Amino acid sequence: MAVENQFSTVAKVLCVQALMAVLIAAVFFGLGGWDRTFSPLLGSGIALLPNIIFAYKIYLARNLQAQGVVNAFYVGETIKLILTAALFALVLQIPSVDFLTLLIGYVAVLSVFWFALFYWRN
Repeated sequence: MAVENQFSTVAKVLCVQALMAVLIAAVFFGLGGWDRTFSPLLGSGIALLPNIIFAYKIYLARNLQAQGVVNAFYVGETIKLILTAALFALVLQIPSVDFLTLLIGYVAVLSVFWFALFYWRN
């Protein structure tokens, strides 16, 4: 018998990713004000937005047959990769973006996945 989880692991990861984005923004704000905060926030958004869309796509497929879930996973992952590349291409057109701090925000949010594997394993 499966137990309904009121707050799934996916939702926890997305919430922690959002908290990581806020933490990174706060650190860079403390280091240099709004000018230093812009690029890490953009990097965090580039990581977070495709993950939210992917999770939603999988959530919509939760009641499908196994093949439907697999198809939703592949479609969601494809959308996630294309959206990530498009967001990077778009954001890097902004002259005031600092690539290093953008990358720090991006990697910090993605690192939540890696740590969640160790923290929330059953």
